[in-house]
Amino acid sequence: MSMQDPVADMLTRIRNAQAVYKSSVTMPKSKTKQAIAKVLEDEGYINGFSVTDDVKAELTIDLKYFESKPVIESLRKVSKPGLKVYRSVAELPTVNGGLGVVIVSTSKGIMTDKSARKNNVGGEVLCFVS
Repeated sequence: MSMQDPVADMLTRIRNAQAVYKSSVTMPKSKTKQAIAKVLEDEGYINGFSVTDDVKAELTIDLKYFESKPVIESLRKVSKPGLKVYRSVAELPTVNGGLGVVIVSTSKGIMTDKSARKNNVGGEVLCFVS
């Protein structure tokens, strides 16, 4: 069975692993997933990630907890295979009044909404993280 939405699968794996307080979660690697993991690491939502370059490359994300609660409270996919959501730089949404992060796929790579505004680019809204 082929995977229809790899990003949604990644977010679900992270949510499920945090629900049972796993220290890390492993998934098949892709450039998009790796870029999203880099954004999550830069924003302080995860401890880090590593990539194995075997025959079947895997991405391992080290989850982060604070006072025995997951740092990521909410992780929601916005753009879906059946309905892609694109926004210009002026229409980029915010999460929790700017306390959360919107991950956007732009022509200059995958970045946060703040970085997209700074670079003056819009794109596909991938997910909300808070």
